[in-house]
Amino acid sequence: MRSRQKNPTAPRPNRSRRTFIQQATAVGVAPFIPDALRSVAWAAGSDAPELKEVKVGFIPLTDCASVVMASVLEIDKKYGIKIVPVKEASWAGVRDKLVNGELDAAHVLWGLIYGVHTGTGGPRKDMAILMTLNHNGQAITLSRALYDKGVKDGATLKALMDREKREYIFAQTFPTGTHAMWLYYWLATQGINPLQDAKSIVVPPPQMVANMRVGNMDGFCVGEPWGNRAIVDKIGFTVETTQDIWKDHPEKALGTTAEFVRKNPNTARAMTAAILEAGKWIDASLSNRQKTAEVIADRAYVNTDKDVILARMLGRYDNGIGKTWDDPNAMKFHNDGYVNFPYLSDGMWFMTQHRRWGLMKTDPDYLAVAREVNRIDVYKEAATAAKTSIARDPMRSSKLIDGTVWDGKDPQRYAAAFKVKAA
Repeated sequence: MRSRQKNPTAPRPNRSRRTFIQQATAVGVAPFIPDALRSVAWAAGSDAPELKEVKVGFIPLTDCASVVMASVLEIDKKYGIKIVPVKEASWAGVRDKLVNGELDAAHVLWGLIYGVHTGTGGPRKDMAILMTLNHNGQAITLSRALYDKGVKDGATLKALMDREKREYIFAQTFPTGTHAMWLYYWLATQGINPLQDAKSIVVPPPQMVANMRVGNMDGFCVGEPWGNRAIVDKIGFTVETTQDIWKDHPEKALGTTAEFVRKNPNTARAMTAAILEAGKWIDASLSNRQKTAEVIADRAYVNTDKDVILARMLGRYDNGIGKTWDDPNAMKFHNDGYVNFPYLSDGMWFMTQHRRWGLMKTDPDYLAVAREVNRIDVYKEAATAAKTSIARDPMRSSKLIDGTVWDGKDPQRYAAAFKVKAA
């Protein structure tokens, strides 16, 4: 473990203001503290970050962009910290390094954080989501071999699987993660049970294209740019984008442990504010997105061609079998703050799907768990610092591809109502 030292040159804290804010947070009235009081406390130096440097893990995906750009543009300095992006090979590695403290925080799958917090599929540890990093921008890719057999959409995939009986293999990136849930949801909507009618395997995002190239899978769900890489390399085609499964769905989060937030609340706030401001910068113009694509294409980050990243980052889609379109619901990093607010209902949804697919054996107190994980208190302070709009309601309503509406009001009933689910 690396040693941590507080900044010896930092001003002495104004303990009365800081204690008041911390106590108010503990009893749940922090949202009612006047912004002016927080601002005075911060300006006085009483809320200086406990750490000078934070290690933030990421996987080589387009949606790591706000973490990377917060560092590259030195937005982090504005908030008194240095963000050090740390490239990781797999989501399992990210999970392990978060849990054991090798990473301070990470660009991470929403469902992974909830899986660890609830002990779903592995050891349990109290976790925290500080903000959502992006909406949309993932895709389900099917192989050219399936296309050659007449598959072009969900209905023709179902027809082929009914007609030609064999083991069909579909890959996702982590058992409780977002890509598994999008893949399972889409297959189920086509009448295909992802656990009974097919085999699901885990493959790290950067390895998806190589595995499809050698015939190890029939399809996969992953974040960009690897869906588009399969199109450019002519080994697969996009059968569905995840924004067509759920418009403006939560995707990656800024995740950490509850322990880190407890020990370093000011650092957590500063890190969130810096990354939030970076997401705002990315969404501000096409030229900013182009610059972002150029930066993250580098070997140190995503390590692929800039144009492969940029096309879908700009919403310019080609499905690889003759359809092109401009997608207004492509990956978003800010959207006037709508992207970044850690909605309680978003976290609850992932737990309903973990329950649906048998990853979670009993129904939790969905709302109580979401309130534990989603640190709306930290987010609001960071958003105030970054001058970002804050949602008034921690719940939101969405209609998914199968016509069902998710609003978080009755999660137990919602989870049990699906016709296609685990046995």
